[in-house]
Amino acid sequence: MKKIQMVDLKNQYEKIQEEVDSAVLNVIRSTQYINGPEVQEFKKELEAYLDVKHVIPCANGTDALQIAMMALDLQPDDEVITANFTYVATAEVIALLKLKPVLVDVYPDTFDIDVEAIERAITPKTKAIVPVHLFGQAANMEAIMEVAKKHNLYVVEDTAQAIGCDYTFKDGSSQKVGTIGTIGCTSFFPSKNLGCYGDGGAIFTNDDELAIKLKQTANHGQSRQYIHDRVGVNSRLDSIQAAILRIKLRHLDDYSVARNRAADFYDNAFANHPKVKTPKRVAFSNHVFHQYTLQLIGVNRDEMRAYLSDKGVPAMIYYPIPLHLQEAYTDPRYSKGDFPITEKLCSSVMSLPMQTELDDEQLNFITRNVLDYLNN
Repeated sequence: MKKIQMVDLKNQYEKIQEEVDSAVLNVIRSTQYINGPEVQEFKKELEAYLDVKHVIPCANGTDALQIAMMALDLQPDDEVITANFTYVATAEVIALLKLKPVLVDVYPDTFDIDVEAIERAITPKTKAIVPVHLFGQAANMEAIMEVAKKHNLYVVEDTAQAIGCDYTFKDGSSQKVGTIGTIGCTSFFPSKNLGCYGDGGAIFTNDDELAIKLKQTANHGQSRQYIHDRVGVNSRLDSIQAAILRIKLRHLDDYSVARNRAADFYDNAFANHPKVKTPKRVAFSNHVFHQYTLQLIGVNRDEMRAYLSDKGVPAMIYYPIPLHLQEAYTDPRYSKGDFPITEKLCSSVMSLPMQTELDDEQLNFITRNVLDYLNN
C-alpha cells in the first residue's frame, strides 16, 4: 500500500507530468515569466469555467481578499462581518486594512456562516459580509444576498476551499461559488482543489467598473504604465504557475469526482456511529470536499490522533482555536463562551486524508483504523 498522506501532490503530478513538464519548459523558453501569454490564457479559461465576466489573477489568496476590500474603498473602522470558524486570513486582511472584523457563529452541522447571526450583527457601520465556503461546500448564498441587498452591503466570497462548487437557487438555476457576491476570491495554494506548485490566487467579479479597480489595485494602482490612479499593491500570478493551473483546471471536475468518491466511502463507513458525526450535505450546494471533517463525540481527540498517526494514518485539526480567542484578535467585545458552536467545533473536529489519489486499499485502511479506535 502506498503511504497515506493528507494531500498526495506527488502521485497527482505523476499523472499529468508530461503535460506539466512541457508547459513549464515552454514558459522558461519563452522568457515571459510575468504576465505572459499563459497568464492571459488561464484568465480566459477560468472565466469560461466559472461563467464570470472578469478574473483577475494575483499572487495568493490572502492578497485576493485584501485587493477586494481595497477596491471596494472601505474606510478605517468600517465593519466587515465574517465567520469565526475559519482560517485566519479571512479576518487578517480586514484587520490589516484597519477595518473592524465582526465575528459571527456558524451552523453546527455544515460549518458555514449562520445567516441569522449575520443579520443580528449588522450595525450602521457594517459595509460588507465575507462568507467562507468552508471545506468545499457553499454557504447559503441566496439568503446571504437577500440580507446584503436589504442592508446595502457588499459580499466578498472566500472560495479558497470550494472552487468548482455549484450553488443552486430556489428557482433551479445555479452558479459557481465566487461568482454570486460582489467579488469572489480564491487561493491556488498547492493543497487546494485547484492548486499550483507555489503561491497563486485570483479575484472574480461580474461588475465591469469594479474589475477595473481590482486590476489597478493588484498592479500598483496603475491605470497605465507609470500612471497611478489609486493606492495599490504588487500582486501577480507568474506565468509558470499559470501554465500549471491551465492543465489542472482541465482536470478539476474529475478531481471533485475523486474527492466525492472518497467522501462517500467515509460516509458509508461511519454512518450512524454514535461517536462521530459525518459532514452534512445541503440541498442547495454540491460538495467538492477540500477537507473531510468529522465531529467527534465523547472522544479524546489528541489520543485518537496519536493512535492513527502510529498506524500511519495522518489527521489534521482545522481549526483548533477560534479567531476570537487568538491573541492577535483579542477584542473587548468578545469573550470565551460567546461563540458556543465555533468553540465546540474547535474542540471536536478532526479531518481525515482527503485528496484525489486515495484508492480503495488506503480508504479501507483509514476507516478500519478509525473504527478500531472508536470501538475500543
